[in-house]
Amino acid sequence: MGYNVSKSEDQWRDELGADQFAVLREAATERPWTGELLDEERAGIYACAACNAELFKSGTKFDSGCGWPSFYESVRPDAVELIEDNTLGMVRTEVRCASCGSHLGHVFPDGFGTPTGDRYCMNSIALDFTPEA
Repeated sequence: MGYNVSKSEDQWRDELGADQFAVLREAATERPWTGELLDEERAGIYACAACNAELFKSGTKFDSGCGWPSFYESVRPDAVELIEDNTLGMVRTEVRCASCGSHLGHVFPDGFGTPTGDRYCMNSIALDFTPEA
């Protein structure tokens, strides 16, 4: 897929911290319950930490109890890219930023009680939060 934001991996490495690079560009996962946005409750927008594309609205965030920030839908259907992920001996759906291709986390069909039934389980370190003015 062609992305709006295209940089070499060396450019990404220079711009992102080591932990952010590991998650965003190498699909690592931060440890559960450690992300600074897990308990964020203010109104605002969650954007890609790599390219600042808007990804999720605070009104779609919910406490799933999984240890990572969870949302039931993206800000727009085309804001994220969904890719089948067969790593770790299981089938999951990876979520990437549609603007730059950075790994954000995974989406699962177990968001019970949400309007969509989905749980976008995102890495805090892959997101930037901007509170409403």
